[in-house]
Amino acid sequence: MDDATTSLLILGVVTALFVWNRLPVGLVAVLAALALFLTGLVDLQTAVGGFGDPVVIFIAALFVVGEGIDATGVTTWAGQTVLRLTEGNKGRVLMAVMILSALLTALITPNGSVAALLPMVVVVAVRLGVSPAQMLIPLAFAAHAGSLLALTGSPVNVIINGAIRGEGGEPFGFFEFALIGAPLLLVTVLMVIALGPFLLPKGADQASPPDLSRYAATMVERYGLHTHLFRFEVPDGSPLVGTAPRDWDLSGFRDARLTGVQTGRSAPLEPSRPLAEGDTVVLEGPSAVLTSLGEHFGLETTYHASREDVPRMLGKHEGLAEVVVPPGSTLVGESVFAGMLRPTGLVMLALRRQGRDADPTGTVVAEGDAVLFQGDWTAIDDLVDNRRVLMVDEPGLVRRQAVPMGRRAPVAVGVLVAMIAVLTFGLVPPAIAGLAAAAAMVLFRVVDAEQALRSVSWQTIVLIGGLIPMSAAIQSSGAADLVAGGIIGAVGVDNPSLLLAVLFALTAVFSQVISNAATTLIVIPIAVASALEAGLAVEPVLMLVCVAAAAAFLTPIATPANTMVMNPGGYGFGDYWRLGLPIQLVWLVVALLLVPRIWPL
Repeated sequence: MDDATTSLLILGVVTALFVWNRLPVGLVAVLAALALFLTGLVDLQTAVGGFGDPVVIFIAALFVVGEGIDATGVTTWAGQTVLRLTEGNKGRVLMAVMILSALLTALITPNGSVAALLPMVVVVAVRLGVSPAQMLIPLAFAAHAGSLLALTGSPVNVIINGAIRGEGGEPFGFFEFALIGAPLLLVTVLMVIALGPFLLPKGADQASPPDLSRYAATMVERYGLHTHLFRFEVPDGSPLVGTAPRDWDLSGFRDARLTGVQTGRSAPLEPSRPLAEGDTVVLEGPSAVLTSLGEHFGLETTYHASREDVPRMLGKHEGLAEVVVPPGSTLVGESVFAGMLRPTGLVMLALRRQGRDADPTGTVVAEGDAVLFQGDWTAIDDLVDNRRVLMVDEPGLVRRQAVPMGRRAPVAVGVLVAMIAVLTFGLVPPAIAGLAAAAAMVLFRVVDAEQALRSVSWQTIVLIGGLIPMSAAIQSSGAADLVAGGIIGAVGVDNPSLLLAVLFALTAVFSQVISNAATTLIVIPIAVASALEAGLAVEPVLMLVCVAAAAAFLTPIATPANTMVMNPGGYGFGDYWRLGLPIQLVWLVVALLLVPRIWPL
């Protein structure tokens, strides 16, 4: 079996595994790279080189940039603005999201646009009460259309211009692509609005993320945080040193109540134990009363929580987390109280049992108890992997929807704008621009290093990195030339419209399983040779190839943008082609009608 046949066989098996949808897509991609190496189609450097490819690095960096925009509340604000301007009408919101995606893509490519807008679109979908599955494929499809609005919209555009220049033709102008891109964007938006409700998956109700935009207020109401909670440290010289809390007379401080005593982050101390310097006492009651009590006894306030502190409870650095104690948890049997500081650094604000508030002055934890914690996001994120508790709402989702616009939001937006400017003017390669922007997000403390690492969708990175060797193998083995040569030989070159249709189909088919940049490089020599043999101008033929390469609508592996929306939308492999195929066919008709008229054959 020759190399071309072997590579096509591996491609067929990989495609079948994707359609089967029983194995993780990242695993399939890794298996593909291994198969290519073991069959000798690629060497070691090519087999693993995809994971260090500049495209992969750029995409990873964009996740960090998107996290910076997200973590500062910019995406939440953007979602609220879209909803306000469109008055919450689903059709208008969807149209606004798609147009925004297309315009942003014209500047930073589909991958950057989808990565930046993805969190915002999820928030908008939740607030509209619809499944994100109804909006995320349209987001990606609009990004593909937007790639045809300007030269910077896609690397494919640059490749096409280089090919035209190599043939001695006049390259397309910066915005000349929009002559075909704008009509294609229009028909894409119209078809999504008309057909999307019927052809896109509705999404399972339990899979749709909840609306957490009022998360802090909801927790305050649910756990009855109507009084103030103070943690006071007992300093040297306080009259309370050496006294037992149970012997205190608090009658002069109306409604003040002791909830517990601790030394550092230790377990609760018995109220009968005399206080020592550095101990912490926790009281609840009216703020003015507790403030007066602290001043009277010379205490130092180290923590304060109340309904009025909602903005502080949920911000860039600190947040809230509701957990449930599962059966067998080591927490079962522990004594806790409201305001207790856990060894993790989180403060236990309240506990509910069977829908009722537990005694804030001391409760023994039982299976099924719901506990509300408050503290640093890093400590809250650690709870996700803690088998002692079950998270009710994923911390990242809470941050995405509920964190208000932070004071570093202008910094995050400035970094994004700077990256867009650098990409627009081509000052440095995209991977360098992305890495610089990601590094700036960390340097300017928009996100911390751990948050940046968590923000990267490693499944997406593994999927793309694993499939890059497939593109190289199909091209180097001669498989692409074998298939393309057979098609061109069967069609002939006497009918320009039929030739253009075949070139469109050839490009579109390849772009569903390998990168559109690789597809373009494979098809360009065939398209140029066909144009010259048929006596056609090179410019319209290559523009049609450019359009076909952007029409990557049928599979989640067609482009990184398609892949990025797969998990958040809960899509299966077969969910893309139902809407993608009609749009692709319309693109073919529009391209055949307009391209020869705009750029004469």
